[in-house]
Amino acid sequence: MKTYIVKRFISMIITLWVIVTLTFFLMNAIPGSPFNEERATSEAVQENLESYYHLNEPLIVQYFMYIKSIVTFDFGPSIKQPSQTVNDLLGRGFPVSFELGMVTLLVAVFSGIALGIVAALRRNGIVDYLAMTIAVMGISIPNFVMATLLIQKLAVDWAILPAATWTSPKHMILPTLALATGPMAIIARLTRASMIEVLTQDYIRTARAKGLSPYKIVFKHALRNALLPVVTVLGTIAASVLTGTFVIEQIFAIPGMGKYFVDSINTRDYPVIMGTTVFYSAILIFMLFLVDIAYGILDPRIKLHRKEG
Repeated sequence: MKTYIVKRFISMIITLWVIVTLTFFLMNAIPGSPFNEERATSEAVQENLESYYHLNEPLIVQYFMYIKSIVTFDFGPSIKQPSQTVNDLLGRGFPVSFELGMVTLLVAVFSGIALGIVAALRRNGIVDYLAMTIAVMGISIPNFVMATLLIQKLAVDWAILPAATWTSPKHMILPTLALATGPMAIIARLTRASMIEVLTQDYIRTARAKGLSPYKIVFKHALRNALLPVVTVLGTIAASVLTGTFVIEQIFAIPGMGKYFVDSINTRDYPVIMGTTVFYSAILIFMLFLVDIAYGILDPRIKLHRKEG
């Protein structure tokens, strides 16, 4: 286990370095400067601003300066909001995005697993067809379209829930539903298919022959192995949920990182773009690492390292 963790940690560092490098050079490949739109300022003022933010330095020098800022976790000031550092924006916006993302993930996982189990136990019945119809709709409808439909029906037409901002638990419901529908559908389909396969295994037949209750058969014997495919895709689902919050936050006017990230792209605020990319990449890579560990815990037959010989 220790050897595996060390190897994975080194792999995580390399992966993060590749992401940082690609993002940095791709961003700087875009023609122009963050100060090009500031027509009211003179050329001398723009040159001074570029000098202050080290944008007049050779690209390779900027790159190593940014690597240093990542190591020290000091992303510097925002170009468009000089009174705010990138660390300040992350500290203010990330807790909101994280809360929305985690609530969405919990809703998607538990509802998706429950839907998949029910569909598998009622295979080829009305409940199964209904559950899979919901799953197909969840996969087919993009979250921003789902968000628009939810706002129109539940907030505008029926006035049941608030449509925007982030001031009470009620404000979490619509964005959570919009984000959770797609991942829930994927998890439900995976759980159903895996559960159907597991329920046909010999050890399940043996458990039934021993007279074990359906509850014990499903939750103590079948579910653990049926969840392996779900755990495999949890890293990808978590990534899609966390990055998907950017669009949903804009739609629902949620004061999370989505607002800062989208604005930074529009205004070419390099420090905010890079800081947000690095921060989220590090979180997602770490979550994939946790998924690998969980996969080995759920199925002890899976080894985290290759045996010699």
